[in-house]
Amino acid sequence: MVRTMGFLICVIGLILLSEPSHVGAEEKKGVADEADKIAANRAQQTLTVTTILQPPFTMAKDNELEGYCVELMYDLAKKLGFSFTLSVVKDGRYGAMDPAGNWTGMIGEVVRKEADLAMAPLTITAARERVIDFTKPFMATGISILLKKDSTAQDSFLFLFLRPFSAETWIGVLVAYFVTCLCLYVVARLSPCEWMAPPTEEKKFTFLNSLWFGAGALTLQGAEPHPKSPSARIIAVIWWVFTVIVVAAYIASFAAMLKSGNEETPSSIQSFEDLANQRAIEYGTIEGSSTYHFFKNSKIPSYRRIYEFMERRREHVMVKTASEGMERAKDSNYAFIGESVMQDLFVAKDCSLMRVPEVVGARGYGIAASLGSPWTETLSMAILEMAETGHLEYLREKWWGGSCAKESIPGYSPLQPQTLGGLFLILSIGLALAVIVSLVELALKARTTAEEQKKPCCSAFTEEIGRRFRSREEENPENPEKVQP
Repeated sequence: MVRTMGFLICVIGLILLSEPSHVGAEEKKGVADEADKIAANRAQQTLTVTTILQPPFTMAKDNELEGYCVELMYDLAKKLGFSFTLSVVKDGRYGAMDPAGNWTGMIGEVVRKEADLAMAPLTITAARERVIDFTKPFMATGISILLKKDSTAQDSFLFLFLRPFSAETWIGVLVAYFVTCLCLYVVARLSPCEWMAPPTEEKKFTFLNSLWFGAGALTLQGAEPHPKSPSARIIAVIWWVFTVIVVAAYIASFAAMLKSGNEETPSSIQSFEDLANQRAIEYGTIEGSSTYHFFKNSKIPSYRRIYEFMERRREHVMVKTASEGMERAKDSNYAFIGESVMQDLFVAKDCSLMRVPEVVGARGYGIAASLGSPWTETLSMAILEMAETGHLEYLREKWWGGSCAKESIPGYSPLQPQTLGGLFLILSIGLALAVIVSLVELALKARTTAEEQKKPCCSAFTEEIGRRFRSREEENPENPEKVQP
Protein backbone atom coordinates (compact mmCIF):
# COMPACT_ATOMS: atom_id res chain seq x y z
CA MET A 1 0.00 0.00 0.00
CA VAL A 2 2.78 2.39 0.89
CA ARG A 3 4.63 1.55 -2.30
CA THR A 4 1.50 2.20 -4.34
CA MET A 5 1.00 5.60 -2.74
CA GLY A 6 4.65 6.54 -3.35
CA PHE A 7 4.35 5.54 -6.99
CA LEU A 8 1.25 7.71 -7.46
CA ILE A 9 2.96 10.69 -5.83
CA CYS A 10 5.95 10.38 -8.17
CA VAL A 11 3.71 10.21 -11.23
CA ILE A 12 1.75 13.28 -10.13
CA GLY A 13 5.01 15.17 -9.48
CA LEU A 14 6.37 14.37 -12.91
CA ILE A 15 3.15 15.58 -14.51
CA LEU A 16 3.27 18.83 -12.55
CA LEU A 17 6.92 19.40 -13.39
CA SER A 18 6.43 18.78 -17.08
CA GLU A 19 3.41 21.05 -17.43
CA PRO A 20 5.24 24.45 -17.27
CA SER A 21 7.66 23.47 -19.99
CA HIS A 22 4.73 22.37 -22.08
CA VAL A 23 3.03 25.68 -21.38
CA GLY A 24 6.27 27.59 -22.22
CA ALA A 25 6.54 25.77 -25.49
CA GLU A 26 2.95 26.64 -26.23
CA GLU A 27 3.67 30.30 -25.44
CA LYS A 28 6.77 30.36 -27.67
CA LYS A 29 4.80 28.77 -30.45
CA GLY A 30 2.10 31.38 -29.98
CA VAL A 31 4.67 34.24 -30.19
CA ALA A 32 6.20 32.73 -33.31
CA ASP A 33 2.78 32.37 -34.88
CA GLU A 34 2.01 35.99 -34.05
CA ALA A 35 5.28 37.15 -35.64
CA ASP A 36 4.48 35.10 -38.72
CA LYS A 37 1.07 36.69 -38.89
CA ILE A 38 2.59 40.19 -38.63
CA ALA A 39 5.11 39.36 -41.35
CA ALA A 40 2.32 37.95 -43.50
CA ASN A 41 0.26 41.09 -42.98
CA ARG A 42 3.23 43.23 -43.97
CA ALA A 43 3.79 41.20 -47.10
CA GLN A 44 0.14 41.60 -48.04
CA GLN A 45 0.14 45.35 -47.28
CA THR A 46 1.19 47.87 -49.92
CA LEU A 47 2.24 51.22 -48.48
CA THR A 48 1.71 54.50 -50.28
CA VAL A 49 4.91 56.59 -50.09
CA THR A 50 5.21 60.21 -51.12
CA THR A 51 8.48 61.93 -51.96
CA ILE A 52 9.87 65.08 -53.61
CA LEU A 53 12.24 65.46 -56.53
CA GLN A 54 15.50 66.52 -54.91
CA PRO A 55 18.80 65.19 -56.28
CA PRO A 56 20.41 62.96 -55.17
CA PHE A 57 17.66 61.86 -52.76
CA THR A 58 15.05 61.35 -55.47
CA MET A 59 15.52 61.86 -59.20
CA ALA A 60 13.41 61.07 -62.26
CA LYS A 61 15.12 59.02 -64.98
CA ASP A 62 13.35 57.34 -67.89
CA ASN A 63 9.94 57.61 -66.18
CA GLU A 64 11.36 55.94 -63.09
CA LEU A 65 12.57 57.28 -59.75
CA GLU A 66 16.05 56.70 -58.39
CA GLY A 67 18.33 58.14 -55.74
CA TYR A 68 19.38 57.81 -52.13
CA CYS A 69 15.84 57.77 -50.67
CA VAL A 70 14.52 55.43 -53.35
CA GLU A 71 17.31 52.91 -52.78
CA LEU A 72 16.94 53.19 -49.00
CA MET A 73 13.19 52.59 -49.28
CA TYR A 74 13.75 49.45 -51.37
CA ASP A 75 16.29 48.19 -48.81
CA LEU A 76 13.84 48.76 -45.95
CA ALA A 77 11.05 46.99 -47.85
CA LYS A 78 13.30 44.01 -48.51
CA LYS A 79 14.45 43.92 -44.90
CA LEU A 80 10.97 44.19 -43.37
CA GLY A 81 9.06 42.31 -46.05
CA PHE A 82 6.51 44.80 -47.40
CA SER A 83 5.74 46.39 -50.75
CA PHE A 84 5.13 50.03 -51.60
CA THR A 85 4.20 52.47 -54.33
CA LEU A 86 6.24 55.67 -54.68
CA SER A 87 4.87 58.94 -56.08
CA VAL A 88 5.99 62.56 -56.18
CA VAL A 89 4.17 65.08 -53.97
CA LYS A 90 1.53 67.00 -55.92
CA ASP A 91 2.38 70.56 -54.93
CA GLY A 92 6.17 70.05 -54.94
CA ARG A 93 6.63 71.20 -51.33
CA TYR A 94 8.14 69.68 -48.24
CA GLY A 95 5.41 70.86 -45.90
CA ALA A 96 4.48 73.95 -43.92
CA MET A 97 1.40 75.32 -42.25
CA ASP A 98 -0.54 77.86 -44.32
CA PRO A 99 -2.43 80.84 -42.82
CA ALA A 100 -5.61 78.73 -42.60
CA GLY A 101 -3.83 76.19 -40.38
CA ASN A 102 -3.61 73.46 -43.03
CA TRP A 103 -0.40 71.64 -43.87
CA THR A 104 0.97 71.68 -47.40
CA GLY A 105 3.39 69.39 -49.21
CA MET A 106 4.35 65.91 -48.08
CA ILE A 107 3.43 66.67 -44.46
CA GLY A 108 -0.10 67.55 -45.57
CA GLU A 109 -0.49 64.33 -47.56
CA VAL A 110 0.57 62.25 -44.53
CA VAL A 111 -1.72 64.24 -42.19
CA ARG A 112 -4.68 63.75 -44.53
CA LYS A 113 -3.66 60.07 -44.88
CA GLU A 114 -3.32 60.39 -48.60
CA ALA A 115 0.07 58.70 -48.08
CA ASP A 116 1.24 56.24 -45.46
CA LEU A 117 4.85 57.47 -45.43
CA ALA A 118 6.89 60.45 -46.62
CA MET A 119 10.39 59.40 -47.70
CA ALA A 120 12.53 62.45 -48.48
CA PRO A 121 15.13 64.78 -46.93
CA LEU A 122 12.46 65.84 -44.46
CA THR A 123 13.82 67.66 -41.43
CA ILE A 124 12.55 66.55 -38.02
CA THR A 125 11.08 69.59 -36.23
CA ALA A 126 8.86 70.12 -33.20
CA ALA A 127 6.07 71.67 -35.27
CA ARG A 128 5.93 68.66 -37.59
CA GLU A 129 6.17 66.20 -34.68
CA ARG A 130 2.88 67.59 -33.36
CA VAL A 131 0.94 66.37 -36.39
CA ILE A 132 2.96 63.36 -37.61
CA ASP A 133 5.45 60.78 -36.32
CA PHE A 134 9.08 60.55 -37.41
CA THR A 135 11.40 57.58 -37.46
CA LYS A 136 14.96 57.77 -36.17
CA PRO A 137 17.09 60.02 -38.42
CA PHE A 138 18.66 58.27 -41.39
CA MET A 139 20.99 61.24 -42.04
CA ALA A 140 22.40 64.10 -39.93
CA THR A 141 22.66 67.61 -41.32
CA GLY A 142 22.75 71.30 -40.34
CA ILE A 143 22.40 74.80 -41.78
CA SER A 144 25.20 76.44 -43.74
CA ILE A 145 25.83 79.02 -46.48
CA LEU A 146 26.42 78.27 -50.16
CA LEU A 147 27.84 80.93 -52.46
CA LYS A 148 30.03 81.46 -55.48
CA LYS A 149 33.78 81.52 -54.91
CA ASP A 150 34.27 84.76 -56.80
CA SER A 151 31.72 86.60 -54.67
CA THR A 152 33.52 85.78 -51.42
CA ALA A 153 36.57 87.94 -52.11
CA GLN A 154 35.36 91.52 -52.41
CA ASP A 155 38.88 92.87 -52.13
CA SER A 156 42.09 91.26 -53.34
CA PHE A 157 44.13 89.52 -50.71
CA LEU A 158 47.30 91.64 -50.81
CA PHE A 159 49.54 89.24 -48.93
CA LEU A 160 48.46 85.99 -50.55
CA PHE A 161 52.08 85.43 -51.65
CA LEU A 162 53.06 84.86 -48.01
CA ARG A 163 50.66 81.95 -47.47
CA PRO A 164 52.85 79.13 -48.92
CA PHE A 165 54.99 79.34 -45.77
CA SER A 166 53.73 79.50 -42.21
CA ALA A 167 54.75 82.46 -40.04
CA GLU A 168 57.24 80.25 -38.18
CA THR A 169 58.85 79.18 -41.45
CA TRP A 170 59.24 82.78 -42.62
CA ILE A 171 60.82 83.71 -39.28
CA GLY A 172 63.19 80.74 -39.58
CA VAL A 173 64.29 81.77 -43.08
CA LEU A 174 64.92 85.38 -41.98
CA VAL A 175 66.89 84.27 -38.92
CA ALA A 176 68.93 81.89 -41.09
CA TYR A 177 69.66 84.78 -43.50
CA PHE A 178 70.91 87.17 -40.82
CA VAL A 179 72.94 84.49 -39.00
CA THR A 180 74.57 83.40 -42.27
CA CYS A 181 75.49 86.98 -43.20
CA LEU A 182 76.91 87.56 -39.72
CA CYS A 183 78.98 84.37 -39.94
CA LEU A 184 80.21 85.41 -43.39
CA TYR A 185 81.29 88.78 -42.00
CA VAL A 186 83.10 87.16 -39.05
CA VAL A 187 84.78 84.49 -41.19
CA ALA A 188 85.92 87.10 -43.72
CA ARG A 189 87.54 89.02 -40.86
CA LEU A 190 89.21 85.98 -39.34
CA SER A 191 90.52 84.39 -42.55
CA PRO A 192 93.94 85.73 -43.62
CA CYS A 193 93.01 85.22 -47.28
CA GLU A 194 90.10 87.68 -47.04
CA TRP A 195 91.85 90.03 -44.63
CA MET A 196 94.96 90.27 -46.82
CA ALA A 197 92.90 91.33 -49.82
CA PRO A 198 93.20 95.01 -50.86
CA PRO A 199 91.11 97.00 -48.33
CA THR A 200 88.98 98.77 -50.94
CA GLU A 201 85.33 99.09 -49.94
CA GLU A 202 83.94 97.15 -52.89
CA LYS A 203 86.10 94.13 -52.12
CA LYS A 204 85.86 93.97 -48.33
CA PHE A 205 83.25 91.81 -46.65
CA THR A 206 81.73 94.45 -44.44
CA PHE A 207 78.49 93.56 -42.72
CA LEU A 208 76.47 95.48 -45.32
CA ASN A 209 78.33 93.74 -48.15
CA SER A 210 77.65 90.40 -46.44
CA LEU A 211 73.93 91.23 -46.31
CA TRP A 212 74.01 92.11 -50.00
CA PHE A 213 75.81 88.86 -50.87
CA GLY A 214 73.25 86.81 -48.89
CA ALA A 215 70.30 88.59 -50.53
CA GLY A 216 71.75 87.99 -53.99
CA ALA A 217 72.04 84.26 -53.31
CA LEU A 218 68.52 84.17 -51.83
CA THR A 219 67.13 85.52 -55.12
CA LEU A 220 69.31 83.11 -57.14
CA GLN A 221 71.40 86.03 -58.43
CA GLY A 222 75.15 86.52 -58.09
CA ALA A 223 76.43 89.38 -55.94
CA GLU A 224 79.86 90.83 -55.24
CA PRO A 225 82.27 90.66 -53.47
CA HIS A 226 83.19 87.06 -54.22
CA PRO A 227 84.74 85.03 -51.39
CA LYS A 228 88.38 83.96 -51.75
CA SER A 229 89.14 82.01 -48.58
CA PRO A 230 88.11 78.34 -48.10
CA SER A 231 86.04 79.18 -45.00
CA ALA A 232 84.07 81.95 -46.75
CA ARG A 233 83.49 79.71 -49.75
CA ILE A 234 82.09 76.98 -47.48
CA ILE A 235 79.48 79.45 -46.24
CA ALA A 236 78.72 80.60 -49.81
CA VAL A 237 78.20 77.03 -51.06
CA ILE A 238 76.03 75.92 -48.13
CA TRP A 239 73.93 79.11 -48.39
CA TRP A 240 73.43 78.57 -52.12
CA VAL A 241 72.18 75.03 -51.47
CA PHE A 242 69.86 76.34 -48.74
CA THR A 243 68.39 79.08 -50.93
CA VAL A 244 67.83 76.81 -53.94
CA ILE A 245 65.83 74.31 -51.86
CA VAL A 246 63.85 77.03 -50.05
CA VAL A 247 62.89 78.72 -53.33
CA ALA A 248 61.88 75.37 -54.87
CA ALA A 249 59.76 74.55 -51.80
CA TYR A 250 58.08 77.97 -51.97
CA ILE A 251 57.20 77.57 -55.65
CA ALA A 252 55.79 74.06 -55.10
CA SER A 253 53.75 75.16 -52.06
CA PHE A 254 52.42 78.22 -53.88
CA ALA A 255 51.33 76.10 -56.86
CA ALA A 256 49.59 73.63 -54.53
CA MET A 257 47.79 76.48 -52.80
CA LEU A 258 46.46 77.88 -56.08
CA LYS A 259 45.14 74.44 -57.09
CA SER A 260 43.75 73.50 -53.71
CA GLY A 261 40.07 74.33 -54.22
CA ASN A 262 37.50 76.18 -52.14
CA GLU A 263 39.01 75.67 -48.66
CA GLU A 264 41.87 78.01 -49.58
CA THR A 265 39.79 80.66 -51.30
CA PRO A 266 40.17 83.90 -49.35
CA SER A 267 36.67 84.69 -48.20
CA SER A 268 35.13 87.69 -46.51
CA ILE A 269 32.19 85.47 -45.40
CA GLN A 270 33.18 82.64 -43.08
CA SER A 271 30.19 82.62 -40.72
CA PHE A 272 26.59 83.75 -40.31
CA GLU A 273 27.88 86.74 -38.35
CA ASP A 274 29.87 87.87 -41.41
CA LEU A 275 26.82 87.34 -43.61
CA ALA A 276 24.60 89.45 -41.34
CA ASN A 277 27.15 92.29 -41.16
CA GLN A 278 27.54 92.83 -44.91
CA ARG A 279 25.22 94.27 -47.56
CA ALA A 280 27.07 93.46 -50.79
CA ILE A 281 25.57 89.96 -51.15
CA GLU A 282 21.88 89.11 -50.95
CA TYR A 283 20.88 85.89 -49.23
CA GLY A 284 17.80 83.76 -48.74
CA THR A 285 16.46 80.27 -48.17
CA ILE A 286 13.55 77.98 -49.15
CA GLU A 287 10.27 79.69 -48.29
CA GLY A 288 8.43 78.01 -45.44
CA SER A 289 11.24 75.52 -44.81
CA SER A 290 12.59 74.44 -41.44
CA THR A 291 15.65 76.60 -42.12
CA TYR A 292 13.43 79.66 -42.47
CA HIS A 293 11.66 78.87 -39.18
CA PHE A 294 15.01 78.28 -37.46
CA PHE A 295 16.02 81.91 -38.08
CA LYS A 296 12.49 83.15 -37.41
CA ASN A 297 12.40 81.60 -33.94
CA SER A 298 16.03 82.28 -33.00
CA LYS A 299 16.95 84.82 -30.30
CA ILE A 300 20.57 85.22 -31.40
CA PRO A 301 21.02 88.83 -32.68
CA SER A 302 22.89 87.93 -35.87
CA TYR A 303 20.30 85.25 -36.75
CA ARG A 304 17.49 87.73 -36.10
CA ARG A 305 19.11 90.21 -38.49
CA ILE A 306 19.30 87.50 -41.15
CA TYR A 307 15.61 86.68 -40.68
CA GLU A 308 14.59 90.35 -40.81
CA PHE A 309 16.54 90.85 -44.03
CA MET A 310 14.94 87.80 -45.65
CA GLU A 311 11.48 88.90 -44.47
CA ARG A 312 11.91 92.42 -45.91
CA ARG A 313 13.16 91.04 -49.23
CA ARG A 314 10.92 87.98 -49.29
CA GLU A 315 9.82 88.37 -52.92
CA HIS A 316 13.41 88.71 -54.13
CA VAL A 317 15.48 86.34 -51.99
CA MET A 318 13.22 83.36 -51.23
CA VAL A 319 13.37 80.26 -53.44
CA LYS A 320 11.15 77.20 -53.83
CA THR A 321 13.79 74.46 -54.00
CA ALA A 322 17.42 73.92 -53.07
CA SER A 323 18.31 73.54 -56.75
CA GLU A 324 16.88 76.98 -57.47
CA GLY A 325 18.94 78.40 -54.60
CA MET A 326 22.06 76.77 -55.98
CA GLU A 327 21.47 78.19 -59.46
CA ARG A 328 20.99 81.70 -58.05
CA ALA A 329 24.19 81.41 -56.01
CA LYS A 330 26.04 80.26 -59.12
CA ASP A 331 24.69 82.88 -61.53
CA SER A 332 24.40 85.99 -59.33
CA ASN A 333 25.70 87.76 -56.25
CA TYR A 334 23.59 85.62 -53.95
CA ALA A 335 24.18 83.37 -50.92
CA PHE A 336 21.86 80.41 -50.39
CA ILE A 337 21.17 79.34 -46.79
CA GLY A 338 20.15 75.71 -46.56
CA GLU A 339 20.94 72.18 -45.49
CA SER A 340 24.67 71.47 -45.39
CA VAL A 341 24.12 67.98 -46.83
CA MET A 342 22.63 69.38 -50.02
CA GLN A 343 25.27 72.07 -50.25
CA ASP A 344 28.03 69.47 -50.03
CA LEU A 345 26.46 67.80 -53.05
CA PHE A 346 26.34 71.06 -55.02
CA VAL A 347 30.00 71.81 -54.18
CA ALA A 348 31.03 68.28 -55.23
CA LYS A 349 29.28 68.70 -58.59
CA ASP A 350 30.17 72.33 -59.36
CA CYS A 351 33.70 73.60 -58.68
CA SER A 352 32.63 77.25 -58.90
CA LEU A 353 30.67 76.96 -55.62
CA MET A 354 31.83 76.78 -52.02
CA ARG A 355 30.28 76.17 -48.61
CA VAL A 356 31.43 78.21 -45.64
CA PRO A 357 32.93 76.20 -42.76
CA GLU A 358 30.33 77.13 -40.13
CA VAL A 359 27.35 74.77 -39.64
CA VAL A 360 24.57 75.59 -37.15
CA GLY A 361 21.27 74.06 -36.10
CA ALA A 362 22.22 70.37 -36.05
CA ARG A 363 19.26 68.27 -37.13
CA GLY A 364 18.33 65.05 -38.90
CA TYR A 365 16.26 63.68 -41.78
CA GLY A 366 13.57 61.13 -40.92
CA ILE A 367 10.76 59.17 -42.53
CA ALA A 368 7.33 60.69 -41.75
CA ALA A 369 4.30 58.57 -40.84
CA SER A 370 0.84 59.41 -39.54
CA LEU A 371 0.32 59.76 -35.79
CA GLY A 372 0.20 56.39 -34.06
CA SER A 373 1.38 54.49 -37.11
CA PRO A 374 2.72 50.99 -36.28
CA TRP A 375 5.41 51.46 -38.91
CA THR A 376 7.27 54.20 -37.04
CA GLU A 377 8.99 51.94 -34.52
CA THR A 378 9.58 49.14 -37.01
CA LEU A 379 11.26 51.44 -39.53
CA SER A 380 13.30 53.11 -36.75
CA MET A 381 14.77 49.78 -35.66
CA ALA A 382 15.66 48.90 -39.25
CA ILE A 383 17.33 52.30 -39.76
CA LEU A 384 19.42 51.88 -36.60
CA GLU A 385 20.55 48.44 -37.75
CA MET A 386 21.57 49.84 -41.15
CA ALA A 387 23.53 52.62 -39.45
CA GLU A 388 25.37 50.13 -37.24
CA THR A 389 26.32 47.96 -40.22
CA GLY A 390 27.56 50.95 -42.26
CA HIS A 391 24.92 50.61 -44.96
CA LEU A 392 23.75 54.22 -44.60
CA GLU A 393 27.33 55.46 -45.00
CA TYR A 394 27.70 53.29 -48.09
CA LEU A 395 24.63 54.91 -49.66
CA ARG A 396 25.95 58.36 -48.77
CA GLU A 397 29.28 57.70 -50.51
CA LYS A 398 27.50 56.19 -53.51
CA TRP A 399 25.19 59.13 -54.22
CA TRP A 400 27.42 62.03 -53.07
CA GLY A 401 30.45 61.37 -55.27
CA GLY A 402 31.59 64.24 -57.51
CA SER A 403 34.40 65.28 -59.83
CA CYS A 404 35.34 68.36 -57.80
CA ALA A 405 35.73 66.32 -54.62
CA LYS A 406 38.12 63.97 -56.46
CA GLU A 407 40.14 66.63 -58.26
CA SER A 408 40.64 68.99 -55.34
CA ILE A 409 43.71 68.74 -53.15
CA PRO A 410 42.38 68.15 -49.64
CA GLY A 411 44.12 69.23 -46.50
CA TYR A 412 46.45 71.94 -47.94
CA SER A 413 48.36 73.76 -45.24
CA PRO A 414 51.31 76.19 -45.30
CA LEU A 415 54.79 74.69 -45.17
CA GLN A 416 55.87 74.23 -41.55
CA PRO A 417 59.44 74.66 -40.17
CA GLN A 418 59.76 70.96 -39.31
CA THR A 419 59.41 70.14 -43.01
CA LEU A 420 62.67 72.01 -43.66
CA GLY A 421 64.26 70.97 -40.37
CA GLY A 422 66.98 68.92 -42.04
CA LEU A 423 67.90 71.84 -44.29
CA PHE A 424 68.27 74.19 -41.31
CA LEU A 425 70.45 71.55 -39.61
CA ILE A 426 72.76 71.27 -42.64
CA LEU A 427 73.09 75.06 -42.78
CA SER A 428 74.02 75.18 -39.09
CA ILE A 429 76.68 72.49 -39.55
CA GLY A 430 78.09 74.33 -42.56
CA LEU A 431 78.33 77.62 -40.69
CA ALA A 432 80.01 75.97 -37.72
CA LEU A 433 82.50 74.22 -40.04
CA ALA A 434 83.31 77.51 -41.79
CA VAL A 435 84.01 79.28 -38.49
CA ILE A 436 86.28 76.42 -37.38
CA VAL A 437 88.19 76.49 -40.70
CA SER A 438 88.65 80.28 -40.42
CA LEU A 439 90.04 79.90 -36.89
CA VAL A 440 92.47 77.24 -38.15
CA GLU A 441 93.56 79.58 -40.95
CA LEU A 442 94.10 82.38 -38.46
CA ALA A 443 96.00 80.04 -36.09
CA LEU A 444 98.40 79.04 -38.89
CA LYS A 445 98.94 82.71 -39.73
CA ALA A 446 99.57 83.50 -36.05
CA ARG A 447 102.05 80.62 -35.79
CA THR A 448 104.03 82.00 -38.74
CA THR A 449 103.97 85.49 -37.24
CA ALA A 450 105.10 84.15 -33.83
CA GLU A 451 108.07 82.38 -35.40
CA GLU A 452 109.13 85.52 -37.26
CA GLN A 453 108.73 87.83 -34.26
CA LYS A 454 109.96 85.34 -31.68
CA LYS A 455 106.85 85.54 -29.47
CA PRO A 456 104.36 83.01 -28.07
CA CYS A 457 101.74 81.64 -30.46
CA CYS A 458 98.86 82.54 -28.11
CA SER A 459 100.03 86.13 -27.95
CA ALA A 460 100.31 86.34 -31.73
CA PHE A 461 96.88 84.73 -32.15
CA THR A 462 95.29 87.25 -29.75
CA GLU A 463 96.95 90.16 -31.55
CA GLU A 464 95.71 88.90 -34.92
CA ILE A 465 92.12 88.71 -33.64
CA GLY A 466 92.36 92.15 -32.07
CA ARG A 467 93.79 93.65 -35.26
CA ARG A 468 90.88 92.31 -37.31
CA PHE A 469 88.06 93.58 -35.08
CA ARG A 470 89.40 96.90 -33.82
CA SER A 471 87.87 100.13 -35.14
CA ARG A 472 89.10 101.79 -38.32
CA GLU A 473 90.66 104.68 -36.37
CA GLU A 474 92.70 102.25 -34.26
CA GLU A 475 93.55 100.29 -37.37
CA ASN A 476 95.12 103.38 -39.08
CA PRO A 477 96.90 105.38 -36.35
CA GLU A 478 99.19 106.94 -38.98
CA ASN A 479 96.28 108.86 -40.46
CA PRO A 480 97.35 112.53 -39.97
CA GLU A 481 93.75 113.64 -39.53
CA LYS A 482 93.37 111.38 -36.51
CA VAL A 483 96.77 112.20 -34.84
CA GLN A 484 96.43 114.35 -31.75
CA PRO A 485 98.80 117.41 -31.45
